[in-house]
Amino acid sequence: MEIRALNVPDCLEFVPLHHRDERGEFLEWFRADELQSATGRRFDLQQANLSVSVAGVVRGIHFSDVPPGQGKYVVAMSGHVTDYVVDLRVGSPTFGVWDAVELDTERRSAVFLPEGIGHAFWARTDATVAYLTTDVYKPAHDRTISPLDAAIGLPVPAGAKMSPKDEGAPTLAEAGEQGWLPSWDTCQTWYREVGR
Repeated sequence: MEIRALNVPDCLEFVPLHHRDERGEFLEWFRADELQSATGRRFDLQQANLSVSVAGVVRGIHFSDVPPGQGKYVVAMSGHVTDYVVDLRVGSPTFGVWDAVELDTERRSAVFLPEGIGHAFWARTDATVAYLTTDVYKPAHDRTISPLDAAIGLPVPAGAKMSPKDEGAPTLAEAGEQGWLPSWDTCQTWYREVGR
C-alpha cells in the first residue's frame, strides 16, 4: 500500500495495490496495521457509514467536538468524488488550509483524517462513499461549516446541490466566534492518547 501525506498535517491518502486478472480484481482497501504504522495510533473502529449521492452534490464541511471527535477513513465504493480535508484546528500551522484527493473506483484510494479535521466532498458522478469512524455519531457534538465560505475557498461548483444544514452553516470565522473549533494542542494531546 502506498501512503502519501497531504498538505494538512496528520491527513493521509492510502493507495492500495491492485491484483487484477481476467476475473476482476482484489485489493485491501483498509489495513489497521498500515494506518497505525503511518500515524502512530490505533484506529478503533466504532461505526461504518455509507453516503449515497447523486452527481453534483456537495456534502460538508463536517466535524465533531474534540475530544473525542470522529477520526475517519473514507473511500468511494462507486462513482467519483473529490474529497476535501480542511484544517479546523486553531493554532495549527495550516489552520484554514484544505487539500483534496480524487476518490474513485479506478485507483480506489482512501483518505484518513483525524479528529478535528473538517471533511467535505463533491460528487462528480453518482457515488457511494464509505466512512469508517473512530466514534459513533453524537448529534450534540456534530458541527458544520459552510462549504461556500470564501475564506476557506473550496472550489464548489456553481449550482451544487447541498442540504439546508450545509448551505446555512456558519463560516469558519463564525464557528470560531461560537467556540466550536478544536484547538491544535487539544487535538495533538488526543492523538497521543488514542495512540496508546
